[in-house]
Amino acid sequence: AMQGMAVFSEKIETEEADFFRKNEKRLAREQRKLSRCVRGSHNYELQKKKVARCHEKIRNQRRDHLHKLSRKIADSYDAVAVEDIDMKAMGQCLHFGKSVQDNGYGLFRKMLDYKLAWQGKKMVKGDCFFPSSKKCCKCGRIKKELKLSERVYHCECGNEMDRDHNAAINIREEARRMLTA
Repeated sequence: AMQGMAVFSEKIETEEADFFRKNEKRLAREQRKLSRCVRGSHNYELQKKKVARCHEKIRNQRRDHLHKLSRKIADSYDAVAVEDIDMKAMGQCLHFGKSVQDNGYGLFRKMLDYKLAWQGKKMVKGDCFFPSSKKCCKCGRIKKELKLSERVYHCECGNEMDRDHNAAINIREEARRMLTA
């Protein structure tokens, strides 16, 4: 979900991690200063360290947020179902570039996976071709086409809910089916 890092089937959403966007102006300013310095000079090396510190701060903020979120999820649930999404392709083709990169979804999944394994819990990865967003969680009807701009899912059976919440319920049910099979 691009509104937040994760959407749960219980209609809980997490906040979006936008650490890069919050520090983008400062990073750009430091990089501009670096570009004006003479390569190899003492000031160049000092400015290079400042740019590296900006990147490190963003990385540390993101990792801290992901550690806290993955710990909270691992402590709260016995099994976690995630959609197996190619985030790199999503960032390139759907104009979500910075949002996808800033979320750190791949790192989040790794953290969640090892924290669940530590506690003897399971992570179920849903197939990326499973129509989680297009399938109605009430009647099971699958829409032929669903635009990304449609944020509310409408079904002929009368079901109307947030598209991401509908997908989360479908992923949960698919994970239950996979665990019992």
